[in-house]
Amino acid sequence: MSSRREIRWGNARIYASQNNTIITITDITGAEIISKASGGMVVKADREKPSPYAAMLAANKAANDAFDKGISAIHIKVRAQGGYGSKTPGPGAQPAIRALARAGFIIGRIEDVTPLPHDTIRRPGGRRGRRV
Repeated sequence: MSSRREIRWGNARIYASQNNTIITITDITGAEIISKASGGMVVKADREKPSPYAAMLAANKAANDAFDKGISAIHIKVRAQGGYGSKTPGPGAQPAIRALARAGFIIGRIEDVTPLPHDTIRRPGGRRGRRV
């Protein structure tokens, strides 16, 4: 008799902007959201939302909810703002990935799914820019 537990896969989507970090854990198809947490849900002050500490707490909260619902392994998809915004993930992406790994998940693959424009889209503000 083997004491292997059944591995149930899910997807962890991490949206890390300069203003917040949002972690969503779904089933493998992405149709059902299993748990969701953000930096703003775990800290009091607005200025602490994008911090690495808030991202770590949010990832722990999402991981605990997902473990309770039976998810034991995840694929991680990291996303920045993209488009005409920043193409690099914010300060909370790395700590969120690390917190999910330390929570005990089996990690399949980590990929960057930031939307990159092939040509570009027009920035907001018009031809003469934003007039203050």
